[in-house]
Amino acid sequence: MTPPALRSYARYVAIGDSSTEGLDDPDGRGGYRGWANRLAAHVAAAQPGSVLYANLAVRGRKTRDVRREQLAPALAMHPDLVTVFSGVNDIMRRGCNVTAVSRETERMLGAFADTGATVLTITMPDLSAVTPVARLVRDRLLELNERVREVCARTGAHCVDLARASVTSDLRLWSDDRLHANREGHTRIAAALAQALGLPGHDGSWADPLPPGPATSLVARLGGELRWTSEHLVPWLWRHARGISSGDGRTAKRPSLETVSDENI
Repeated sequence: MTPPALRSYARYVAIGDSSTEGLDDPDGRGGYRGWANRLAAHVAAAQPGSVLYANLAVRGRKTRDVRREQLAPALAMHPDLVTVFSGVNDIMRRGCNVTAVSRETERMLGAFADTGATVLTITMPDLSAVTPVARLVRDRLLELNERVREVCARTGAHCVDLARASVTSDLRLWSDDRLHANREGHTRIAAALAQALGLPGHDGSWADPLPPGPATSLVARLGGELRWTSEHLVPWLWRHARGISSGDGRTAKRPSLETVSDENI
């Protein structure tokens, strides 16, 4: 991917699901920071003028929901920088139509690109080598990643290809639920996006591997799988069976453009 020409940005809008909302990167104030907030801070630090930033993402949203609920409000803010990311909540469902999901993504990326904004999205890392249950959705994940790359090529959006960086499959970048990045994971995603924008001080070091961790026994690994199944997978399946979403009743954490500052980011 060729980085966009270095420029200043006045309005950054992020749309998507729980990843863009910031789960699981606590902000210390009862909410979540996340890679979108961190990217906003990087952009603000790299230029003399102030940056307005809105985050319309809501957890639990599928790609169709993001397009229906967030695209129009985001366009109305006239952003010159946009991040669009969703898809995890789609591929987790057995009946997922990857073609339909990619079409929704293309509609969003194209709509923003047509305004002249710089548009970024990311691919999803494959955790199937380190967490067995991820193998159940691996084919859909790989197919959607490839479709996203193709969509970016057609629309002119920039694809930050996290899936091709081996470090992103290190479980130490992921929270206990294995769906959301932890603080280190969000920090690295933001750094990858900042590098893609060509921001000063950001390079490819975000993709450096973590130091080797302690060896774990087979018994310990099996115990971890059992805990994850009981604490995260079973509750998710139960909510899904009842038609309940983690985003029910929730609204965007930053629904309007606000100046980026240390106090609010």
